[in-house]
Amino acid sequence: MWTIEVNRKTTATKEHIWELWADVPNWNVWDAEVEYSELYGEFQTGTKGILKPVGAPKAKFEITECTNFKSFSDRSSLPLCKMDFIHTMTETKDGLEITHRVIMTGLMTFLFSKIIGGKIKVGLPVAVEKLIELAEKKYKDG
Repeated sequence: MWTIEVNRKTTATKEHIWELWADVPNWNVWDAEVEYSELYGEFQTGTKGILKPVGAPKAKFEITECTNFKSFSDRSSLPLCKMDFIHTMTETKDGLEITHRVIMTGLMTFLFSKIIGGKIKVGLPVAVEKLIELAEKKYKDG
């Protein structure tokens, strides 16, 4: 298993974060590693989509968990490796905590963690910061 997790606090509301998360065609606005993404249905558990990472082939994904205004997870499959992207919001006394976690599992994890793990380690914190920046701007603008 290979994993990375990024946690950040924000003054944005959970509604503003959720709006950005649920707007799958615009994930590339806050995640520079996404060239484009599409969802074939409602933003809910079981819905499938496609995502094209920058410099990589497009990949199918499925929303494996979705709890409105709290969390969602999606899974992509690589040869003999699964990638789970877990997104959660937790209300704390210091503000809303946003967590994005990526977990790779399977026989080929050792290979894919070397091929794309470094890019994820660099890009994930940047994506979370951009997500928060956009959500806080919405919060200020009303």
